[in-house]
Amino acid sequence: MIAKLNSVFSSLTYHPDAGRLLLRILVAGLMLFHGVAKVSHGIDWIATDLAAKGLPTFVAYGVFIGEILAPAMVILGILTAPAALVILINMIVAMLMVNAFGHAMEVTKVGAWALETDAFYVIGCLAIMLLGSGRFSVASPAYR
Repeated sequence: MIAKLNSVFSSLTYHPDAGRLLLRILVAGLMLFHGVAKVSHGIDWIATDLAAKGLPTFVAYGVFIGEILAPAMVILGILTAPAALVILINMIVAMLMVNAFGHAMEVTKVGAWALETDAFYVIGCLAIMLLGSGRFSVASPAYR
């Protein structure tokens, strides 16, 4: 009885390409909000932080690639793994800029891990890189 129920449930819920699409929309879609905020409010504060760390301020413009262009490519399924890698690198740089790794073992007042949002993006991007875009993509299979 349990085997039959499991078989029926699996046939109804096993859709790996749909799962890949949902993962892409979730991770990249939420990253787009960060990019839109940068377009709306500017990136001067990022350039200031970069200058304070002795880095060239033009690097701040890379945020538009990592938070707008690459997420759009991931959602559409165009060069999915490289685009997810760009988002991943963007996140690691952001974490380094705010010294997030110094808070790796902290728990917030509400009991959440201090790096849970960062971990969501990092692990989500790694999963997208490993899984690829699947069938639901605007790109031909060679460019997924």
